[in-house]
Amino acid sequence: MTASTDNQLRYPRVVIKLSGEALCGRDGGFGIDTATLQDTATQIRDVHRTGVQIGVVVGGGNIFRGLRGASEGMDRAQSDYMGMLATVINSLALQDALERTGVDTRVMTAMEIMDVAEPYIRRRAIRHLNRGYVVVFAAGTGNPYFSTDTAAALRAMEIRAAALFKATKVDGVYDRDPARHSEATLLEQVSYDRFLTDHLGVMDATAVSLCRDNGMPIRVFKMAPDNIRRVCLGENVGTTVTQ
Repeated sequence: MTASTDNQLRYPRVVIKLSGEALCGRDGGFGIDTATLQDTATQIRDVHRTGVQIGVVVGGGNIFRGLRGASEGMDRAQSDYMGMLATVINSLALQDALERTGVDTRVMTAMEIMDVAEPYIRRRAIRHLNRGYVVVFAAGTGNPYFSTDTAAALRAMEIRAAALFKATKVDGVYDRDPARHSEATLLEQVSYDRFLTDHLGVMDATAVSLCRDNGMPIRVFKMAPDNIRRVCLGENVGTTVTQ
């Protein structure tokens, strides 16, 4: 399972972190673009068919972002809970899209919402993965002040994933902000410490620190057609963050 030939998996079990904005389509903004949602589900289905066990964490920024609510005067904890509920909406939408492609899916939430999803229980999540389900982890960690990046890192550790994948809008981690610096260079590999010391962005510092302390490799890459499968097969896509 660890060989890097085309028909063998480098990462037999992964957690994929998707931003809520990734479901908006090319124009960004708010809400869920059904064509983008279906394309995302198709990519995950294609990876799942290779035998990779997949956990997914979806953000909620396309519906409500807790930090923005707090910056506009809302109570931070209250706005974070609202953001967690936004991730549940996205998770249910992704579940529907995945099941329409023929992939059995379970949504597990850190907040108890029994009518629409299972409560998150680590051993049950692992059992679902072993049985061939894609598991979507919703509602973050269930606690305010923690991002969905941190939730993805935590779930990756708990289910003993081989790596954490961060699918984003850029090609990977740059040595400086590519939107502001035309000479920015894409880094193929970067250490956790440099990522944190140089404030390289793309991913929450708490999540990176958690991965560093537990030896969890991170792959940051652009959410583009076939990239998830390519990364699972060990191709050199995006940036690897390791020790």
